[in-house]
Amino acid sequence: MSAAVQSYAAVDLGASSGRVMVGRVGPGSLEVSEVHRFPNRPVRVPEGLRWDVLGLYAGVLEGLRAAGPVDSVGIDSWAVDYGLLDADGALLGNPVHYRDSRTEGIAEKVWASVPADELYAATGLQYAPFNTLYQLTAARDTAQLRSARRLLMIPDLLAYWLTGEQGTELTNASTTQLIDPRTRDWAHGVAKRLGIDLALFAPLRRPGDPAGLLRPEVLEETGLAGPVPVTAVGSHDTASAVAAVPADGERFAYICTGTWSLAGLELDAPVLTEESRAANFTNELGLDGTVRYLRNIMGLWLLQECLRAWGEPDLGALLAEAAEVPALRSVVDAGDAAFLAPGRMPERIADACRASGQPVPNSPAEVTRCILDSLALAHRKAVQDAQRLAGQGVDVVHIVGGGTRNALLCQLTADACGLPVVAGPTEAAALGNVLVQARAHGLVGDLPGMRRLLARTQPLTRYEPRGGTQRWRAAQARLAGT
Repeated sequence: MSAAVQSYAAVDLGASSGRVMVGRVGPGSLEVSEVHRFPNRPVRVPEGLRWDVLGLYAGVLEGLRAAGPVDSVGIDSWAVDYGLLDADGALLGNPVHYRDSRTEGIAEKVWASVPADELYAATGLQYAPFNTLYQLTAARDTAQLRSARRLLMIPDLLAYWLTGEQGTELTNASTTQLIDPRTRDWAHGVAKRLGIDLALFAPLRRPGDPAGLLRPEVLEETGLAGPVPVTAVGSHDTASAVAAVPADGERFAYICTGTWSLAGLELDAPVLTEESRAANFTNELGLDGTVRYLRNIMGLWLLQECLRAWGEPDLGALLAEAAEVPALRSVVDAGDAAFLAPGRMPERIADACRASGQPVPNSPAEVTRCILDSLALAHRKAVQDAQRLAGQGVDVVHIVGGGTRNALLCQLTADACGLPVVAGPTEAAALGNVLVQARAHGLVGDLPGMRRLLARTQPLTRYEPRGGTQRWRAAQARLAGT
């Protein structure tokens, strides 16, 4: 390695596991390697479903210990969830999991004060029952919230424990439904009408801003030699993943795949029309003034839950069998909230097919093919709708994240969209995390420059569409009519 190469620790927390990656960046070079992975298992207690955030923090410390000397640390995670601190800065209980049932029926209470169309026009965020705004409304009369003096999103909470400094990183804050995407600042009018105290939030940070130095106790526990800065990155993992899309130019769509599929476009300004709201598109904030205009789709969660129910069979063999199942025999709405909760996923998919009068998938291979066809169909609709609503055409679809390992899903998405698909990088969130740190330290340039470096250094696979899209149009119409 050249002396100009620097090392960055990327803490990347997903809904089912966390890991610490080390990225090494130099002139024209970029590589990442995983140094530690740890489980992220929610815990059901009498009050509901909670994150084991102490276990996550322990995993972060162990990962930093394994990382060795690094020039900076950055943290990204899932969105919407948060921890509450008391006046002494101590955590008030484990953070509530977004799949907890406490927000059931809360949206209607919110809309009674701020109608859904006004809320969208002010914040640009799609309706999801677990948005932070709904969580805070559900918690309004709790002793915990009354005692709270600070709210930190999950990456910001971990950064606080590492450094002792508090901040609210903007890309994750934009998922709270309390940010105005036009001003890239708090939506004060919405918060006031809903009785939400924005003073709970720490000052906003942007990707690349300094977030403090590792505390002496953290240096001692990890064996790192200080000073080691923590750098704010795109702390919503999708923001980091979109930053790592190796696109050439602006005419591209992206699909960030994993537990969720986030499918959409990168724009210069939000789309706040009523038509956009009706289509359930969201305007989340990205790097360098960009807007992530996208739709949330249930994603590989459907398959993950089925694999768990089936006792974790060999995925490669299952996908090979699924490839032989007739295409589009049965499809379900991959965005249906009926699939949000864990448990009994194969039976619930079969029930949905039965209720819509379609053939019921019986074997694991048939259920898997139903899931992948349904995801490809949802990808197709999201990419089509995004282009229409934003008035911006695309020539290629980039798939990044864990779903790039699923060649069948990538090919089906190309077939469904009628567009070439470029799959990779798999470690998009970690790479975006690393590149923002490297840019803050002057090693890489602007966002297009970051993407050119990714295209030169990361393995990518191209999938060309097979045949026409007529059968996909027919399946889309069939699903819309059920």
